[in-house]
Amino acid sequence: MISSPVDSLRAGAAAIKAKQFDVAIAHLEVYCNANVGVESNEHYQAQIWLIQSYKAQGRTTDARHLCFNLSQVDQPKVKAWASEMMTQLPVQIPGREPAGGSDAVGFGDAPAMAAAATPARSARSGSKKPLPKAERAQSGGVTLLLRGAAANLALVSGMTLLGLFGMALSLVCVLVFIRGSSNPLFGLGVSAAVTLVFSAGSFFISPLIMDWLQRLVYGTQWTTLEEIESLSPESAQVIRKVCKEKKLKQPRLGIINDQNPTAFTYGSLPNSARLVVSRGLFTYLDDDEVATVYAHELGHIVHWDFAVMTLAATLVQLLYLIYSYSREIGRNLGTGDGAKKIRSGLQAASLAALLFYTVGEYLQLYLSRTREYYADHFAAEVTGNPNALSRALVKIAYGIVEEGKRLEEQNQPPSKVLQGMRALGIADAKNAGAAGTAYRVAADSNSVGRVFLWDMFNPWAKWMELNSTHPLTGKRVRALGNYAEQLDLNSEFDMVRVVRAGNQLDKKRLYGSFVQDVALMGSPLIGGAVGFIAGIAGAVASGNSLVALSGALLGLAVGIVLHAFVMYPKIQRPNETDILTLMSDAYASPLRGKSVKLAGEIIGKGDAGGRVNEDFQFKDKTGMVYLDYSSRFGALGNLFFGWSQASQYVGQPVALTGWFRRGLTAKVDLNEMECDQGLVKSYHRFGKLVSATLCVIGAVAIAVIGASL
Repeated sequence: MISSPVDSLRAGAAAIKAKQFDVAIAHLEVYCNANVGVESNEHYQAQIWLIQSYKAQGRTTDARHLCFNLSQVDQPKVKAWASEMMTQLPVQIPGREPAGGSDAVGFGDAPAMAAAATPARSARSGSKKPLPKAERAQSGGVTLLLRGAAANLALVSGMTLLGLFGMALSLVCVLVFIRGSSNPLFGLGVSAAVTLVFSAGSFFISPLIMDWLQRLVYGTQWTTLEEIESLSPESAQVIRKVCKEKKLKQPRLGIINDQNPTAFTYGSLPNSARLVVSRGLFTYLDDDEVATVYAHELGHIVHWDFAVMTLAATLVQLLYLIYSYSREIGRNLGTGDGAKKIRSGLQAASLAALLFYTVGEYLQLYLSRTREYYADHFAAEVTGNPNALSRALVKIAYGIVEEGKRLEEQNQPPSKVLQGMRALGIADAKNAGAAGTAYRVAADSNSVGRVFLWDMFNPWAKWMELNSTHPLTGKRVRALGNYAEQLDLNSEFDMVRVVRAGNQLDKKRLYGSFVQDVALMGSPLIGGAVGFIAGIAGAVASGNSLVALSGALLGLAVGIVLHAFVMYPKIQRPNETDILTLMSDAYASPLRGKSVKLAGEIIGKGDAGGRVNEDFQFKDKTGMVYLDYSSRFGALGNLFFGWSQASQYVGQPVALTGWFRRGLTAKVDLNEMECDQGLVKSYHRFGKLVSATLCVIGAVAIAVIGASL
């Protein structure tokens, strides 16, 4: 039995000598993962043996990734060995088996270096049998008709910026022509000028600040085009081609040592742009797919996206500044007639500014989503391979799901890269669950396509997308499928079939329940408002002002009860289902709970590394979903359960019932969970009913007090 990392190293060395490379990989990965951050000769020796074992087993991609890490170290012998080995590891081209076979060769003593190389890991891409690939065009540089997005990017950008500028200008004019003292307006003018100057300065300085943050927070390593070419030859070709054709200076290229697949650009001008990817991009994606991701990011650079979005953000900030200063100035005015007139005008300007600011934020988000469509379009034209970008988007979602599961298993916190770079990344990690789960278990691309029904046809998807910087994955894949059709190619996920299935959905059920759900979502607030209005009538009739408050609490109680029974309907022995089937339900709602019965395993707590978190991550044979636990004793009960009991269920097989709800993310609100440790009960509906009861008690108490006065 292997009892320590040192034993794993010895067992790995013995397996190497016996040429049992699969056994060697298992032991050496345990040793390397247990020695994160360790600087020792043994650590580098283990990584070298692991590279040789990967090569012998035909796992060329894994060998190249680990070899590239070692080629970046400062120790000459390690670097020289890794650089030489890179030349012996052919890039794995889709559809072609990598060359394998290698005799294990030892490495001499090497002094410790300042930074340890990234620990070895099993390839996540190797755990999933790839789906058959759709074809690509013979060459890039094609012209494709853009559908499903605004027809002209310059027009959309100009109209959005013009609208934002017009809002700001109209508010400034309102303030400028207010009669009375000019001192408040002078202060506002100075503040607006300072804001514009500061924003302009930030526009040029922010890339330098981002460079510093990249090194400090994410450990970004700046690299060369040649090193990118060693990882993805087609990506290097795309970079050279775009820079030559668009007369661009090659962007500064960076790699973040994080296995969550993502990519982003930033900068102030196209010729000073930075293009950064994570190491996970090369782990989960094939060469042609990585190339389309690079092409997408180059599209952002060519279209000046960071400049346009910076300007849009500045105008939105200016609207907020007007709102904030208008309120502040109004509060500090005197009580004279002139001051009252100015205050009245400022109040009107403040309300208008708040409205325009809110509208401006949604315009900014719309512009961001539109520019993602155009970057996808650019990538499809440059590479002639829209299907590869479709695969890339889905496999990125898959990688995010897999890495999240791995971090949970190792009790590590979530990726800082995904959290910090959410708005800049090529995909929104919060929308990764459905597509990633589908790809993880699907036997064919049609199964993956089924989960896009919700993205494309559910009205809740349209509603929630309004608050997103990225289009939903299903909509992007649909647009890319259209480009494939224009190139006379089969679509990767057969979106024609998906659209046909979507057109056969019951529209009355989709949109009728949506209208009801929007009202029911706010039923506590609506109930409280109706109760307050009724209470006012009662207060006028009785002469007791407390009746209005009592009515509001009663209305709130009714709304809470209604909300509870919609979210958590009675569970009446539902048929057992699976996560993929639930994810494929186009009618799923974020409010209206669907009774489910599932069987699988608890693989972690809801918050990676959270000692007191009471929720769980659950998986079955088809995917993973979050379980939301609720104690009958409220927040304190949740805290106690998470601290004292939740951990014992991790790794256990379970059978459960609950309520499935889906928005941009999906979860199951737990009802009951059976396992070897016994029965776990959750009390979601109970908690809401307790809240309603307290409201009723409060209403009665207030009514009694009012009657006694």
